[in-house]
Amino acid sequence: MATPEPDVDLQQGLFSHLLELRTRLLKACATVLVVLLALVPFANRLYTELAAPLVARLPTGAHLIATEVASPFVTPLKLAFYAALFISMPMILYQLWAFVSPGLYKHEKRLARPLLAAALVLFYIGCAFAYFLVLPAAFRFLTAITPQGVEMMTDITHYLDFVMLMFFAFGLCFEVPVAVVVLAAMGIVDVEKLRSSRRYAIVGAFAIAAFITPPDITSMIMLAVPMCLLYELGVLAVRWLVKPGALKPDAS
Repeated sequence: MATPEPDVDLQQGLFSHLLELRTRLLKACATVLVVLLALVPFANRLYTELAAPLVARLPTGAHLIATEVASPFVTPLKLAFYAALFISMPMILYQLWAFVSPGLYKHEKRLARPLLAAALVLFYIGCAFAYFLVLPAAFRFLTAITPQGVEMMTDITHYLDFVMLMFFAFGLCFEVPVAVVVLAAMGIVDVEKLRSSRRYAIVGAFAIAAFITPPDITSMIMLAVPMCLLYELGVLAVRWLVKPGALKPDAS
């Protein structure tokens, strides 16, 4: 009885993986689309809430403006799309995990599951931290230093781009513990090296904060200090949870 050639088996396996990847991507995209359709009727309301930290601190009579004809329509829709991605991220990550996890070792799965959940939660916390604490402080500073005779009226599209950039930057910066744990699990660093590098981590945190945040000392400190604390949290997590080389395949 003839046996299938190795090349045929390889092609069939690759084809089945591509089909599964397509299915996972379609499910993720469908989730985003459904959430987007549900949010479209509330797009203007979402933008009003997003603009609240700036509008509350504008001088009397100042307001946001639209410098392009289609901005009042397009910009809230862009925000609704970003919000749909934000809300759908758990499902997107689940589909990614369902596709990747069959190829992982058991010890990799045990470490990857909590890391994935922690990364998602920390990203959300970073965005909330930026919205509720950093942006109000930054806008308070920026409106206070506006030169006399200059009326501050920000374009709605530029404001959206700025806030989304801040959300993304703070969300990524809050991933410090996850990055530390992954590096330790790969055997690149250990607890002692992390402790000895603490001073460099602090300097790096302030350098990143100075680059990302608006040009005021308050915003810089409000990002740098949490990053330093999150670095310490990552060191504790490595000490308690991670064995060196935890992501490497077992010798057996």
